[in-house]
Parts: sequence; C-alpha cells; structure tokens
Amino acid sequence: MTRPSIITATPTAFHPDGSLDLEGSRAILEHIGRSGNEGAFILGTTGEFAALTVAERGQVVEAAMEILADRMRVIVHVGAPSVFEVLQLVEQARAAGATEIALLTPYYLPATDAAMLDFFSTVDAASEGLDIFVYAYARRSGNSVSTELMARLAQLPNVVGAKVSEEPLEQLQAYRDAVPDDFQIYTGADRDILAVAGVGAQGVVSGVSSVLPKPFRAAAAAADGDDADARARAQADVDEACDVIAGDIARMKEAYRVLGVTDTSTRMAIEAPDAATRQLIEDAVRRLG
Repeated sequence: MTRPSIITATPTAFHPDGSLDLEGSRAILEHIGRSGNEGAFILGTTGEFAALTVAERGQVVEAAMEILADRMRVIVHVGAPSVFEVLQLVEQARAAGATEIALLTPYYLPATDAAMLDFFSTVDAASEGLDIFVYAYARRSGNSVSTELMARLAQLPNVVGAKVSEEPLEQLQAYRDAVPDDFQIYTGADRDILAVAGVGAQGVVSGVSSVLPKPFRAAAAAADGDDADARARAQADVDEACDVIAGDIARMKEAYRVLGVTDTSTRMAIEAPDAATRQLIEDAVRRLG
C-alpha cells in the first residue's frame, strides 16, 4: 500500500477582540513545521479564510512561506466569491513565493458547470508557474463539482489536483477514474487516511493533524507496511483524535492552549468547547500529543 501524504489544514489565530493575532499564527505555523507532515494548507476553511481581509490573508501567507517553505510544501488557498478578488489573491501568493495554490469553487450564489469552468479557466490563465488544486466542498460552497466538470478542470494547463471535502470515498474513486493518472487527489476526511490509497488518492488534508500529528504520522507509516495490527492501532488513535477534535476550529484552538503553543480565539461564530469537552481535549493531548 502506498504511504499517504498528510497536508495540514492550518488554523489562523485571533485575539479575543477578533483582530488578527499574527504572533499566535506564527506559533501555530512553527508547531506545524515540527509535525513531520508533508505540507500545509494555508487559509482554507480551517483557517477561517472567509472572515479575513485581503491584506490579512497576505500577512498570513508571508508568515507561512517564511516559516514553512524550507520544511514542507505550502499550498495557499486563494478562494473568494469573485474572480476579481481571486486574481488579487493569486498575485499576493505569487509575490510571497508560493508555487502551489488551491481554489474553492465560487460560493454563496449557485453556479452552473459552465460558470465554474469559466471561473477556473480565467484563474488558470493568470496562474502561469503555479500549480492549482481544485477545492471541492459542496456543503460549504453550495456548488458541487460533478465528475464531468472535474475531468474538464483537470485538462486546464495549471490544474494539477483536487482537495475534496465531505464526499464519500466512492466520489474520490469516480474522480480518479475520470482524470489523468498524475492528477493528485486529497480528501478532507481526516479519518480516511488509511483508506485513501485504495481509491487512488494521494493523502489527506487534515485539520485534526494540525494539533495532534502523531497518530496521523503513525497511520501513514502503518499504511506503508504489512502489519494489520499496527494499522488497526493507528486507525484507533486517528479515530480518537477525530472524535475529540471533531474538525472543530474552537476545539483545535483549545488543544493549542493545552499544548502550550498559543492561547487564541476564533473570529467566526464558533461555539467554544464546554468544560467536559475541554477535559476530553486535555486527555487526548496527553495521550496522543
């Protein structure tokens, strides 16, 4: 079985008043840089990108490139509702030294396949020298990437892969069957790390591993071997981490507090964990961190 790659979905730190906490964000990036993971996914859903200004996104990208570029891949998400704003973010990422970007489908308003193809084609034409990942997240964007559309997007000169969130493995297999062999596919389903190779995917983009990378590193290593017991133990630890953190940004930030990385807040309307959940997070950090 091929060893899956782990790309860390990276949270952004904020002060209690909601202002950007750049030093806290840098502390998170340093923590991720020590994880052993293969890459970082900056300013995605986990990074609360939709609540940041263009200027703030630039500050985070510059910090990420400075701290991580010599240690791992850095994929900068440049998604926005309009091509007008996306093109600003593409140039911002390029100026910071990024070579890989991800682009969420247009969101809020419904978009046809034809409109989405035009959206991606326009960005592709402005992205010479950059590798583009299609970010398919229908439950957040409101717009699904059909298998037929993914096949057409894969033909664009700079599109090299996709990050697919909250879709079953069967959909990843359908994408794999429709795109070239060298097209990279990553799932956003953290707990599927040991299953992704079976559908021809390269790995996971994992927010849970941003705080608890060790069980994911163990799972990646187990996937590369023939020890069924090791895989079962690794999957159990990944499941525990996923059950406790639950892909929840506020829980990730509580874990950072327990780990001593930074004490930080969310900007978006995300409920803070209650006392019982904080205890579960502390226990998980003690065992798996």
